[in-house]
Amino acid sequence: MGFSVTLSHAIMVIASVSLASAFSAYAFYTGNSVQNELMQNVNDSKRRGNLQLEIVYATLDNSTGSPHFAIYVKNVGSLPLNNFTYLDVYVGAYGTARLYTYSSTADAGSGKFNLTDANGDEVWEPRETATIRAYPSSSSETEGAAFEAKIVPFRGTGSSYLFPAPP
Repeated sequence: MGFSVTLSHAIMVIASVSLASAFSAYAFYTGNSVQNELMQNVNDSKRRGNLQLEIVYATLDNSTGSPHFAIYVKNVGSLPLNNFTYLDVYVGAYGTARLYTYSSTADAGSGKFNLTDANGDEVWEPRETATIRAYPSSSSETEGAAFEAKIVPFRGTGSSYLFPAPP
């Protein structure tokens, strides 16, 4: 009887150590998963903060015969931007600004915008100012006493700007 009790105690000790080890490994795995997800969220937040655009100046440009909005925007973040299709530009009379989407061939009456960076290499580098020209689809969109412009990148911090109609 002494041998079977000792054997059953040994089996129970081995089983409990194995079960404790399995539980410990699962807890360690779960802790690492939570830590990795938290670090990913922190990195995503940092990256969003690294892409930051600031509207420096905006005006309604009538010099070309077809009125359009000229918006000068500086990349004040630390990341370059090279895909302008994910850039949202809202501009128009105060309170009724509308969304303009990117088109490299935007021109008068298209209802789209184009973007030209300072050095023309199609990469909007940090500390570089770009010119955005938004072309309204109708001339009624350029009527108003005050205008607003807002630029919003897909991920990052955008900017808004209020400006009067030209004299």
